[in-house]
Amino acid sequence: MPHLLEVKDLTTVFTGDYGKTISVDHVSFHVDPGEVVCIVGESGCGKSVTSLSIMGLLGKGGAVVDGSVLFDSKNLLSMSEKELDRIRGDELTMIFQDPLTSLNPVFTVGNQITESIRTHMHLSKEEARLRAIDLLAKVGMPDPESMLRKYPHTLSGGMRQRVMIAMALSCNPKLLIADEPTTALDVTIQAQIMNLLRDLQREKGMAMILITHDIGLVANTADRVLVMYAGQIIEGADAKELFAHPKHPYTQALLNTVPTILDDADRQLTAIPGMVPESYDGITGCRFADRCPYACEKCGRPQDNYEFGNGHTARCIVAHVNKNTAPEKI
Repeated sequence: MPHLLEVKDLTTVFTGDYGKTISVDHVSFHVDPGEVVCIVGESGCGKSVTSLSIMGLLGKGGAVVDGSVLFDSKNLLSMSEKELDRIRGDELTMIFQDPLTSLNPVFTVGNQITESIRTHMHLSKEEARLRAIDLLAKVGMPDPESMLRKYPHTLSGGMRQRVMIAMALSCNPKLLIADEPTTALDVTIQAQIMNLLRDLQREKGMAMILITHDIGLVANTADRVLVMYAGQIIEGADAKELFAHPKHPYTQALLNTVPTILDDADRQLTAIPGMVPESYDGITGCRFADRCPYACEKCGRPQDNYEFGNGHTARCIVAHVNKNTAPEKI
């Protein structure tokens, strides 16, 4: 069966005051129909830029300079804006990080939801209104009919995010990209939003890409996890496999920052030293090497994406040499 989304060697560059900067460097992955794929990593590693590249929403200064993005066997990168507009908001939709800045403050919730419905589904004004009410009810909004008359600034953060989810699902998309949908929400609302997204994804059978910096958030949501660092995907595996047998030291470090109910009372959470590099141009080897406790001379060479069986890959020579044993300096 063909993949719903297939990204091959995606490379995105931004041009600024100091020249061109690579933000996403030859990223490749796929998403199958009905599958939930999580892209996880620290802020600044290229997760959001990858999603914006797929959607064609990079804005001024950003450009995809290499690779292809095949959605339903159609290359999105070769389409005109008019052709993309027929797909975006219909078959391919996105939930952005901050719903307050994504919703137009001068239009009501109802106006913004029904606009997409009428544009893509060609329904009458009344049919679109009834569908908007049904969508708001499905995402758990109280009194959805009166909610149509409200403006975004009068809603709480969690309610605005539910409106964004309703808008994204309004035309029954094949693929939903959720870019850090629980940012700035408290823990209780985070859990509600994640449960809602997972329930709606299962109900509608759509595929979903979940982007987050919180690896603990995806344990019960993702089918497959891609770990991203400094513009590259450095590890990918089935979610259960990755949590049970992480190969890349960066993935291990991310997991060590997350508390679990199985922890001993005296367990100390660890922070990852250093920061994600701002520029990758001068780094020929592993981009995590300067923060890695297992770094060695071989880490300075270009890293292959090594296979570890069952679709598990990692871009780490130390993990490759040591295979299934605990990592050690070599």
